Amino acid sequence: MANTISKAGAKAPVAKAKNAKAVEVKTVEQLNDDLIALLAENLESRRSHQLGELVNPHVLTVQRKNIARLHTAIAAANREAESSIKEDK
Repeated sequence: MANTISKAGAKAPVAKAKNAKAVEVKTVEQLNDDLIALLAENLESRRSHQLGELVNPHVLTVQRKNIARLHTAIAAANREAESSIKEDK
């Protein structure tokens, strides 16, 4: 359901999807493996873009954002692991 504008000009809230995606819990090793795969895929996409073979250059933006998301997830997992070690002491 998209935002709808009422007669007063205010936007109505957007209804959230009932079947939202479940979050998959991954280990740091799995995240690092995914990161390596995405970096290799991004490198290949950049090469093909420079050669003029890449049909949809928007793929590069999506890949960069996914790489940044993985870096963020890895950093958060490392911070959580460090904090749990400090709490144990």
